[in-house]
Amino acid sequence: MGMILKCSKPLLVSILSAPFSRLNCVINLQNRQFCLSVRTHRNSEIKSSRIRCCSVSSQQKSELWLYNTMSREKEKFKPRVPGKVGIYVCGVTAYDLSHIGHARVYVTFDVLFRYLRHLEYEVCYVRNFTDVDDKIIARANELGEEPLSLSRRYCEEFHTDMEFLHCLPPSVEPRVSDHMPQIIDMINKILENGCAYRIDGDVYFSVDKFPAYGKLSGRKLEDNRAGERVAVDSRKKNSADFALWKAAKQGEPFWESPWGPGRPGWHIECSAMSAAYLGYSFDIHGGGMDLVFPHHENEIAQSCSACKHSNVSYWMHNGFVTVDSEKMSKSLGNFFTIRQVIDLYHSLALRFFLLGTDYRSPVNFSNVRLEHASDRAFYIYQTLHDCEAFISQDDATIEKGSIPPHIQTINNKLHQDFVESMSDDINTPDALAALSDPLKTINDLLHTSKVFILFPDCNHIS
Repeated sequence: MGMILKCSKPLLVSILSAPFSRLNCVINLQNRQFCLSVRTHRNSEIKSSRIRCCSVSSQQKSELWLYNTMSREKEKFKPRVPGKVGIYVCGVTAYDLSHIGHARVYVTFDVLFRYLRHLEYEVCYVRNFTDVDDKIIARANELGEEPLSLSRRYCEEFHTDMEFLHCLPPSVEPRVSDHMPQIIDMINKILENGCAYRIDGDVYFSVDKFPAYGKLSGRKLEDNRAGERVAVDSRKKNSADFALWKAAKQGEPFWESPWGPGRPGWHIECSAMSAAYLGYSFDIHGGGMDLVFPHHENEIAQSCSACKHSNVSYWMHNGFVTVDSEKMSKSLGNFFTIRQVIDLYHSLALRFFLLGTDYRSPVNFSNVRLEHASDRAFYIYQTLHDCEAFISQDDATIEKGSIPPHIQTINNKLHQDFVESMSDDINTPDALAALSDPLKTINDLLHTSKVFILFPDCNHIS
């Protein structure tokens, strides 16, 4: 039975991602407490040298297909550089605690990050912080706090939330305030290429200079609404033109530039920072569905206007978390912070809840669904705890057992179903469902005191 721990844990870690070295604690799931005194991989005396756990075999490695928002269809994933993947995911604007809509974005791309690493790609995952923004300035003024101090504080709060959710840290985590030279340089290139114009210290992108504007969202210029995070300004040549640089206002943070003191607009930051760490062309750009327009549409326009060879191979967007079929957002006031939810449910229950729905579909927030997710998470970890507690009694005897054919069949099906699900646009609901039969088998064996070595040829997902 030691084999099931060596093989089923990595599958769980890849999705639920609880690091088992942290399970020596009391977990509170839906007001239930149980102590998991589980041995870690590092400290375990289960002899790894006697257990065959290999990396991804050529037989089990399935082609990865991802839904591309640009083409509106699933496409076979092919990285620009064989063996390497560059991902940029838009991060939070750091002015308040993150809500579970944010949690969905970063849990989704955490699973993608983990699965690509499982497929043995070398992944550079870039996720930024917006720490210079109108919302940050407004919130800082309300609290009587310096804007950059406020944003630093909420960046750290975000890190705490990501640790609660067991999201791996990205490879790089740039902040706008640290990348003014790169932002100014890109704006200069856009101006030099005739795609932007200056007005009284402001710099605006001219959407009329970019004929492909709207290709990601499918929107036409006449569909654009001024005021939707696009400033209403009679000085603009087109109401859809957006700010690349904003002239300094009294009491606001500013940086020097060729156009005078000021700060960047919202969209230019991600174009500049993605280019700085991944180049003008890279593999995957991700974020929530609400970023398709205007943010990602404007990123495309800016990046292509700065460098004509700019290109993102795959645009990925997750669906909304909804409340009564309405998008959860701070602007609507119908949101729950991550902290509010995990005060009532364990963070792994929240992660399980978010991954129980296809990432592109909306997921409706409800206590009933969270309670169901809590039950499932409790069942999984209680099963693993019981299993390890049982096999720890006599590892040597256990490892002498044989594998019955029906157990090997379950093992093979688990890995086939898991790889097929994850390779089909990161289908986490089906991947989680694939764990049901093996977990039931573990419990059956435990309850009947039968001891077998299970699932010998597991692939490790770290």
